[in-house]
Amino acid sequence: MTVHPMASRSVAPTDAEQAVPRAGDDIVPGATVVMNRAFTLEAAREQVWPWFVQLGKQRAGWYLPRVVERLVPAGRRSLRHIDRELQRLSVGDVIPDWGGKDATFEVAILDSPSTLVHLSTRGRTHLSWAITLTGLSGGTTRVHLRLRMDNIKHERLAALGGGFVDWLTIVGLAAGLNERLDA
Repeated sequence: MTVHPMASRSVAPTDAEQAVPRAGDDIVPGATVVMNRAFTLEAAREQVWPWFVQLGKQRAGWYLPRVVERLVPAGRRSLRHIDRELQRLSVGDVIPDWGGKDATFEVAILDSPSTLVHLSTRGRTHLSWAITLTGLSGGTTRVHLRLRMDNIKHERLAALGGGFVDWLTIVGLAAGLNERLDA
């Protein structure tokens, strides 16, 4: 299925997807801001999983669509292939993040090929980011992402402004992954 990389894609989860407990929810149990996103990829879960294992800053990048990545310097563009070296990921590994100079994620849960949960502390804010892959009939995969945060100074700003940035980046991620899996 070939889709224009900037085609409008919903990353809205269903009510049921939002309600179901996810791995990592207990890492930030008192979250005051929770962002749920979900999208479907036209590939089996085992094909999708390696892309999430290598995701991240100083790793494979964020997988934006080609039309967007053309605006990024060539040396900072995301990989368009699976790199075996980046498939080595373990609980406790620390991955740099774009959320600030010293921002990192630590791998908290790694259950191949279905669940990857990161945790982080940014100042006084604690957060978890769970990625869950569910295989669907017909060889497709439902990707669910849940970001949970607590100790937020400006909760409304985080929910609205941060929610918009989160939505935008996940729309780009979904389009970029679709593009890569289609290639």
